[in-house]
Amino acid sequence: MDVSIAGFEVLPRAFYRRHPALVAPELLNKLLVRADGRCARIVEVEAYAGSEDPAAHSYRGKTARNATMFGPPGHLYVYFTYGMHWGSNAVCGEVGEGVGVLLRAAEPLHHLDLMYAARPAAKRPTDLASGPGKLSQAFGINRSFDGADLVRGDAGILIASDATAPPLKPLIGPRVGISKAMDFPWRWSVPGNPCVSRGAAKK
Repeated sequence: MDVSIAGFEVLPRAFYRRHPALVAPELLNKLLVRADGRCARIVEVEAYAGSEDPAAHSYRGKTARNATMFGPPGHLYVYFTYGMHWGSNAVCGEVGEGVGVLLRAAEPLHHLDLMYAARPAAKRPTDLASGPGKLSQAFGINRSFDGADLVRGDAGILIASDATAPPLKPLIGPRVGISKAMDFPWRWSVPGNPCVSRGAAKK
């Protein structure tokens, strides 16, 4: 998958090969891109840090469900939650660490028609990807994308940059929807963006 004609630069694998709390804020304002033209700017993220993080799926070690988290950085880890939603995560760190960044929300930029088709319940652009489940649905991400390479884009999905820098002062707060390590300040979002998830601060 080559998006160079659009002026995007695909994030290299080295970008992800760090602690997720370092990667996460730098993912803000990057672009999630599908081969069919769907594109959105990442505006909210959360870090999950494996064995040092009781809220991480990988905290207790590798399982069939979370195996992708323990693989090479720069891949997509997709999991099913609440019996109805898919969550999309960028795998970080080194092989065997089990760490990653949850893509919580994104601002739709291109081919909103395809996102609306995938999310018929959405009534306005700010509703299309304003939560981890909504984001995955808008981009057609399900379990079949687990393990997709976000650097090579061989599964038709990648993360790229259009040279828009992350915010100098992102909003920082605790992660949501968890019951452990709730005091970790590992959620970052773009100040003032209307597409962040429900309950996240917008200013």
